[in-house]
Amino acid sequence: MKTSVVKIGDRYIGGDNPILIQSMTNTKTWDVDATVGQILQLEKAGCDIIRCACPDMKAAEALSEIKKRIHIPLVADIHFDYRLAIAAMENGADKIRINPGNIGSIDRIKAVVDVAKERNIPIRVGVNSGSLEKELVEKYHGVTAEGLVESALDKVKIIQDLGYDNLVISIKSSDVMMCVKAHELIAAKTSHPLHVGITEAGTLISGNIKSAAGLAMILSQGIGDTIRVSLTGDPVEEIKSAKLILRTLGLRKGGVEVVSCPTCGRTQIDLIGLANQVETMVSEFDDLDVKVAVMGCVVNGPGEAKEADLGVAGGIGEGLLIKKGEVVKKLPESELLGALRHELELLREQK
Repeated sequence: MKTSVVKIGDRYIGGDNPILIQSMTNTKTWDVDATVGQILQLEKAGCDIIRCACPDMKAAEALSEIKKRIHIPLVADIHFDYRLAIAAMENGADKIRINPGNIGSIDRIKAVVDVAKERNIPIRVGVNSGSLEKELVEKYHGVTAEGLVESALDKVKIIQDLGYDNLVISIKSSDVMMCVKAHELIAAKTSHPLHVGITEAGTLISGNIKSAAGLAMILSQGIGDTIRVSLTGDPVEEIKSAKLILRTLGLRKGGVEVVSCPTCGRTQIDLIGLANQVETMVSEFDDLDVKVAVMGCVVNGPGEAKEADLGVAGGIGEGLLIKKGEVVKKLPESELLGALRHELELLREQK
């Protein structure tokens, strides 16, 4: 579903632009060194846009120095105090995230919108199920997708009525099916770009499963312009998961896809250890678009590996290196990881 195009720093979302990946720092934003260090790690992992919390003026003012030392658009996350939104924009934020419902009076919202308009800074209007207005909870007899959509569109109208339309919308819930339904409803009612995610999804395992399920149902309908996988943990894991979700859905090319078998009693090498090492190693080769198979035995291994660009199939303490469907050589188990790395380096040189 085609949406309007919004420019965030030097990146674009909406229209025919690719879906961009976001994350949020978990450092104290005023700690510039720690925050920049984390953002640089996220950039390396493939983050396209980064958001920082601005709970106080010290954090908002730190954005100026942070901005000088990073290479991706910087979004300021603001709640309650409209002055922080203004300060964040004055200190270089490429976008601000607010909920007009908790910023205060219409005069305060207008003060924020006036600065955004003057600097042409997009505003992300964010609403989530945990903060749905009491009157909408009563109207819909609980927290519902319909209530989330009405709340979001009400907030959008407030800003549009103030003469500004450079907006991105996010409607999030930790309830996956509610989130899916809300996105289906709002996509039919607005052309603004949508920031999609399952909020408060949880820890690495539960958060990834909920995010993958929800994002797949939303994105596969052509809904969504930028995404965040919200995990309780290292934000670098959010980027890894988001990239894999987009690749799995055919919405992003590039990077090394690793396929590996689930192991069984036939396995004679440390396949679990090897597969994890391979998955970590291939993150250094994001500029390639190849498939690597890590298989545990000679029953399914060679056949599966032949469908990949590169692969290994385990034997008894050793394994076959397979390239483009052909067995290249037999190697000791300890040399399999290095052999795969060497082949990936050769592919990079041939680009």
